[in-house]
Amino acid sequence: MSSKAYGGWLTAGLDMWQLGAEAGAVMALRMARIAAGGPAGAAEARLMVSEKVRAAMELQTRLMTGGFGHTPLSGTQGTLKHYRGKVAANSKRLSRKR
Repeated sequence: MSSKAYGGWLTAGLDMWQLGAEAGAVMALRMARIAAGGPAGAAEARLMVSEKVRAAMELQTRLMTGGFGHTPLSGTQGTLKHYRGKVAANSKRLSRKR
């Protein structure tokens, strides 16, 4: 493995760590909305489940069709980009004032 490949895996590892931190913040925002209850809480719970299923199906399709390339590193990078985009969109939506 070349030093360039190691750099790619290092970057992927850092991206994984960042995704974990971002996802944790979104989970806190989501749980606060769900815990508040009412129609908004119920809607958030339904949306959370449907988004997770949709994101997993989109990712599986991209991976199976080679949409992220054909190497383990490109698959990892594509997966991280896919989920970081979803997490960022949720963070933006959940951070807005209602």
